[in-house]
Amino acid sequence: MQTAIAPVTQQGKSGFGRWLSATSLVVLAAAIGAGPAQADPLVGKTPNTFGMPGGLDLPSAEMYSDGQLGIGMTALEDGTTRGTLTFQIAPHLVGAFRYSRVPGLMPVKDDNDVPTGAYTALYDRSFDIRWQMFEEGRYRPALAVGLNDFVGTGVYSSEYIVATKSFGDRLRVSAGLGWGRLGSNGSIGSIGTRPDYDYGSNGGQFNGKSWFRGDVAPFLGVAWAMNDRLTFKAEYSSDAYVKETELGDWDPKTAVNIGADYQLGAFTHMQLFLMHGDKLGFQITRAIDPHEPPFASGIEKAPLPVQPRPPLSADRLGWSGEWSKDPTAQPAIQGALAESLAKDGQVLESMSLSATRAELRIRNMTYGAQPQAIGHAARVATRALPPSVETITITSVERGLAISSVTFHRRDLERLENTRALDILPTTTITAADAHDPAQVRTADLYPRFRWGLTPYAEASIFDPDNPLRADFGAQLSAKFEVTPGFVFSGLVRQKVAGNLDASTRVSDSVVQHVRSDLVEYQRNGDLALQYLTVSHYGQPLPNVFSRVTVGYLERMYGGVSGELLWKPVDSRLALGVETNWVKQRDFDQHFGFQDYATTTGHVSAYYDFGKGYVGELHMGRYLAQDWGGTVELDREFENGWKVGAFATITDMSSEDYGEGSFDKGIRLTIPVAWSTGKPSVNTLTTTIRPLQRDGGARLDIDGRLYDTIHGAQTGTLYNEWGRFWR
Repeated sequence: MQTAIAPVTQQGKSGFGRWLSATSLVVLAAAIGAGPAQADPLVGKTPNTFGMPGGLDLPSAEMYSDGQLGIGMTALEDGTTRGTLTFQIAPHLVGAFRYSRVPGLMPVKDDNDVPTGAYTALYDRSFDIRWQMFEEGRYRPALAVGLNDFVGTGVYSSEYIVATKSFGDRLRVSAGLGWGRLGSNGSIGSIGTRPDYDYGSNGGQFNGKSWFRGDVAPFLGVAWAMNDRLTFKAEYSSDAYVKETELGDWDPKTAVNIGADYQLGAFTHMQLFLMHGDKLGFQITRAIDPHEPPFASGIEKAPLPVQPRPPLSADRLGWSGEWSKDPTAQPAIQGALAESLAKDGQVLESMSLSATRAELRIRNMTYGAQPQAIGHAARVATRALPPSVETITITSVERGLAISSVTFHRRDLERLENTRALDILPTTTITAADAHDPAQVRTADLYPRFRWGLTPYAEASIFDPDNPLRADFGAQLSAKFEVTPGFVFSGLVRQKVAGNLDASTRVSDSVVQHVRSDLVEYQRNGDLALQYLTVSHYGQPLPNVFSRVTVGYLERMYGGVSGELLWKPVDSRLALGVETNWVKQRDFDQHFGFQDYATTTGHVSAYYDFGKGYVGELHMGRYLAQDWGGTVELDREFENGWKVGAFATITDMSSEDYGEGSFDKGIRLTIPVAWSTGKPSVNTLTTTIRPLQRDGGARLDIDGRLYDTIHGAQTGTLYNEWGRFWR
């Protein structure tokens, strides 16, 4: 069937509206017909009220700086609020997650689930995406296509095509065509029929049947920067705020919005605006650029320099290799290396040594980037090894697993120390480590090994309509006892000091087994809480195959047994794994008791490194509620350790059984501690943002899964982070 755009109706349209329609079409046609793109995308200077690059309520074809995150809050005088998290996924792709309060749109139902005719505020979660198809050229505007609220109830559902052109350094003009909400004012035609969404439904599903359907309307926006800080904006909006007008107290006076954006600092914007001549609003946004840490140069001690070897005449014995016949030589050298590496924040697990070759197996306890740890270890080695040792291999070890070996020629270390890190990379060889090398001598007095730490913690709960932000603060005590390499006992206990998570009165309405939706019960009852207490064993049963077995209280909600195998060659982009778990649900107080529910879960998994920091994962199998399905994940990891990702899980559990949200999905963010402090650290802060925590598609939360353990020391990540080798 062929779909056609309905004829343009001019009746009731102002002269300005007719001019705008024609202008928008001309601008879009010019953009589509333009030639090749230039090198860089058009970078947005200010956000719109939805947190995306743009004007006030309207989008533009602009992008943020690659990798930039943004956090924003918008408030209108009628009680509308929007909290938005944005992320520049790639240079030409930006996305957003939003939590909004929209007054007067949620139907009130009685105890029998029958609408009463009254309406209250709707608390809505929505996702946006925008792709810049063409970059701005000398005569050609940038062109982008976008989807607003493409997963959800559809309260902000709209699609658009927009072009943006800069005129000098201060003026930018955007014009486009919108559908959905952006097609509700000044329509010039229609494409098919757009379904109307039920805001009282479960939501959470892809509303693809509505994309680019229904009325089409043009919009226009202008932004003029008076100076480097103050930007004035005006726009002709194609959003009529139909539902707000019908059900709320919105009374649009005009289709024109005006406002001003003021840049408070390098990354903070404040915006005041008047919407449709009827509603005043305020917005504040904060940008976070992973490429711009607070301490750009780092607050870390300088590494030891490479020690050039003495001339042959000064050390004939050392150059001849005769020293290697002395049985006391290796213990003395290994002891000196272990001591120097310990001062550098690393552990020398074991070592092999001959007259011409040395291999150091190190565990990095300090540096967020493994190449930085390897670079430090290589320089330490040049200061302790006799001159005849020409080949130096640094093997990365984590949780007892020998992950990869990086081999250098000593003469290259001496020759290239003061050059770029990338200059030495072609001279190195990265190979799989020999897990069972009999020549390796374990460092004396290293095992058994006990470590502990006392740190503060914070746990937050968001998206609760009764109280959008609740949080607990307290102290946590962690301990780890390593009996032998790869065999470790570990535990974590938390004690709440202050907070209000226990004040929540929310009760799960899930109609399936409550495998995750009773989170509030765990938060309410977990005062002195045992988060986990496990014994784990890590091994390498075959070349390129890694194993893990974990037994105990695996996480705050489950205890049991978990086993995993992972095939991952050191230079392969692909990894394959299988995991199986038998678990039982823990008591809400998170002490030592269990509830009656027990189940077996498991997944087969594929991991793929797409390059440039992008890693995709696919997990297929059985989940905690005994539903079957798959999870798709995509993460982007930056050279400095920042990681931003998204995931979605679809199982055979129906959307009705799942409940509000329809399926599990979310965003996760990992921030390296070193980025914010400037001091080297392997520690990170990780959070997962879910619109809702329900029971479908729920996986076990286990620390130390194999792919997360090894991928940081294998070829892809080593290459991405190699720029830190000489730091």
